[in-house]
Formats: sequence, structure tokens, C-alpha cells
Amino acid sequence: MKQRECDVVIVGAGFSGLYLLHRLRGLGFSVRVFEAGAGVGGTWYWNRYPGARCDVESMQYSYSFDEALQQEWDWSERFAGQPEILEYAEHVADRFDLRRDIEFDTTVKSARFDDMTGRWAIETETAKGGEALIAKFCIMATGCISTAQIPDLDGLSEYTGGTYHTGQWPHEGVDFTGQRIAVVGTGSSGIQAIPVLAAQADHVTVFQRTPNYSLPSQNGPMTEEYARQWKENYPALREEQRYTIKGSIRDLNDVPAYSVSAEERQAVYEKRWQIGGTGFLGAFNDLIVDREANETAAEFVRNKIRQTVRNPQIAELLAAKGYPIATKRICVDTGYFETYNRNNVALVDISETPIEKAVPQGLVHAGRTYEFDSIVFATGFDAMTGTLFRIDIKGREGRALRDKWRDGPRTYLGLMSEGFPNLFTITGPGSPSVLSNMMVSIEQHVDWVTDCLVDMRSKGREVIEPDLQAEDDWVEHVNVTAHKTLYPQSASWYMGANIPGKPRIFMPYIGGVGPYRKICDAVVADGYRGFRFEGDAAKEAAAD
Repeated sequence: MKQRECDVVIVGAGFSGLYLLHRLRGLGFSVRVFEAGAGVGGTWYWNRYPGARCDVESMQYSYSFDEALQQEWDWSERFAGQPEILEYAEHVADRFDLRRDIEFDTTVKSARFDDMTGRWAIETETAKGGEALIAKFCIMATGCISTAQIPDLDGLSEYTGGTYHTGQWPHEGVDFTGQRIAVVGTGSSGIQAIPVLAAQADHVTVFQRTPNYSLPSQNGPMTEEYARQWKENYPALREEQRYTIKGSIRDLNDVPAYSVSAEERQAVYEKRWQIGGTGFLGAFNDLIVDREANETAAEFVRNKIRQTVRNPQIAELLAAKGYPIATKRICVDTGYFETYNRNNVALVDISETPIEKAVPQGLVHAGRTYEFDSIVFATGFDAMTGTLFRIDIKGREGRALRDKWRDGPRTYLGLMSEGFPNLFTITGPGSPSVLSNMMVSIEQHVDWVTDCLVDMRSKGREVIEPDLQAEDDWVEHVNVTAHKTLYPQSASWYMGANIPGKPRIFMPYIGGVGPYRKICDAVVADGYRGFRFEGDAAKEAAAD
């Protein structure tokens, strides 16, 4: 196995990896990028299921680092679909000539830190063999929701029909015309896919364990006026984005839910419902911290479902109860609840009685066999940590990352983990990541990491690693902040609750994109507080 050296290895060629490559290459670092897929785009390369769409407005879900790029790209819809977002990623890769430093169809098998040399030894795998590399820095741009979770269902290997997962959709597409299909799961991907599948298939049976709150997107074509307003004011609007709570500009109503009358509260909710999107959750300032206030929003959504779904029993099954709205990932849909008024759609409640097994002709539930031509699993991902654990990552003294994180991920700022020098995670656990507009969080993390590498290079520093105390303090801060909200009251994938045996710990940082950015900036201003360095310049400074 041949061995080469470079300054930085990047794992992943999604939006994080692309921006990392662009920045580092421009700063004079030698860079290699490894991508498991055959093309760029990350999440938007793999998630090609029918109806896949972003829940952040298109004008805000894009890079801000290049003004010409911002001005030249035109979005066709208010909320862009997967094909258009992938086209955008491909445009960026071509515009900045990034593909020449990306090795596609390549997985990273292992990454091991050498205590003697202070370098990372990387091993890759391809269909034709592997490669060994030595790199000073290793940056994981592997994404937060990129490892598909397929249920361990007895008999599934004996099923004779087609099986699909929304996160690993065939790139050539699937024609379900005339088929009887099952959809297992009603999270974000299921809620987006089911209306499209129902319009094509002969019959769709939806198996629902936990109903989800979903808001209408009210999607439509991008208007020239709206796009122009953004393009003419991008500098100021981007700066505003960076210091918001979610990384998106939304109309936030800074009053509590019970500070107004019931009639006014309903009017506020109705107006935001008609506008569409997640801005509904900005109706009042206490919805994620006060259960009683939250219940007013939750009941408004339930009543919308009751008004939409003609069968009262089905409506009640679809109306989420028992957990606060927004504490599971809020869904944004196009005609989801209306779909259950179709004659070719059935809902099966598996909350009390799970699917028993698969058989050659379909699925068995509550003693009944359902026959299907295809089964679609919309069962989500092993979020935040799953993809990292697929790589054999070993830090100082051969300690495995999966062992250190056995009881839950531990990071400092979501950027690094003690005992794993020169290993960075982009939008890792302990950062706003999945609770934010990912494009804003990605750019902030990439800029922080690349600025850090430049600073180290200028000072002759070879190794950076967080202090254990700084990591402990940050983990505690992340948990304390989370428990000031209603989020931990829900068995969500934010808590790892969708993966059997996974520790229950709230993984992202809920303190907000803007406050988090200020914390990261303050750490740097204070001489990279909480980090320790190794290298000639650092030793000389210590001796002085």
C-alpha cells in the first residue's frame, strides 16, 4: 500500500468539505479530500427520495463567502428541492475547480494518531484497493445525519419485494406505478416522501410509531422581487444571520404566549401558519422553555390536522401528543396531512404494537400480514456520531473515539475532543449544528478551523488539543443549557433515542448560533483558551 503525505485530510465532500477545501487550498495548505459517494453534495447527494426538500429558505441556505457566487446563482423555489440543491453544490465544485483534489468512491477506513510523530495515519478503501497517507491534520466533514438507520426486523432478508431507505435512495429513481408499498416511519423524510409516493403508487400503507408535528411550507416559485431584495442586501443580511439564534432571519415575536389574549394568540399562530415554514415557532418567545405556552402552539397544530383530515380517528392518530412541539425535529411539508384523505392511503399505528416481522410477501403486524411490492424505510439516521464511529479513529496511546464517547459524545465547542490532537469535527456534537441553518454553522466552523491552522503555522505550532477541564466544562454547559429548555423531554434523535442502546444525551448545543459564535471568538481572543499547543514556538513562549 503506497503512502503519501499532505498537510490536511478532509473526510467528506458535502458543503463542509467543499468550503474547507476552497479555503485551505487558497491558504497554501496541501489538501486531500475523500468522499464515499461518486459526486459532491453530501446529504444532498444521498438523500434523493421523492419530495426531498430543504426546510430553510433557499435565499438563506447557501454560501456567503463569495459575493459573485451569491449574485450569479438563481433559485427557482422559496424552499429548494434536492435536485436543485445538488445542482448548486456541483456548480460550486466546478466554479472553484474543487474536484481535482477530491477522491470519489473512497471511504476512510481508519485514522490513527502517532504519538511519536504527531501525525495522523489515514487508511482508505476503494473498489480497486486502498491507500495510506500521513497528514498533520484530519478534519471530519462527515455530516450530522449521514448514516442511515434500518430497523433490525426479523425476516427482512427473506422479503422478496424491493426495499429502500430514504437516505440511500437509488440515483436512477424508482417507479412505484401500480405498486402496493409500505412506508415505515413518519419523521421528516417520511412526511416529505409520502405525498409524492401516494400520487404515484397504487396504494400506500404508512406504519407510524410516533406522530410528528409538521408545518406547511406554503412553498412556491421564487419571485424576482424577493430574490432581488436579498441579493441587493446580502452583506447586511448575512451578518444578521450569523448572530441570530437559528442562523436564519425570521420574524421573532419577543413576547410570551400568555401575555396576549387567547384570540390574539390564535391570530398570531394563524398568520404564521399561512406564511409557512418554521417561522411559526417564533410566534412567542417562551415556546421552548414553558410547557404551558408550548401547549398552545401544539394544540393549534393538532386542530389544523383535525380540520384537514376528514377521518376523525386518523386525525387523532396523526396529532402528536405527549411531547412538546419543536423538541423533535420540526417537519415542514407540502400536503402531508391532506394525503390521508386519499382513498389509496392507509395509516397503521404501531406505537403500542410494533411490526412483528417481515415475511416473503410483506410485513406482519398484530397478527395480520400486509402484502407489499416494495417497502420504504423512512427511519432516519444514527445522527451526530454514527458516521464517525464507522471509522476506526484512535487518538493518543491508541484510545478509540468510540470508547471515549461510549456514554455520549464529549467535545470542546463541538470542534475537538481531548486525547485526539489535530482532529477537528465540523458541526460536531456540542455545537449548534442540526438546530441551526447548517450553511451558517458550516461556514463559522470552517472559518474557525482554517484561521486556527493559519495561526499555528505562523507561530510554528505543530499540535493543538483541548484541555480535559475545558472539555468537561463545555459538556456540562451544553447539558445545563439543554435542560433549561423543553428539548430533553422528547425521545428524539437529538437525544440518540432512535438508536437502540445509544446513550441518551442531548447532543447539539441549544444556546444559539449567535451566542455560540461569540463564545468561539472569545476563546480565540483569549489566546485559544482551553486549548494547549505543542511545537517549537509554544515551548519557547513557555520557557519565557
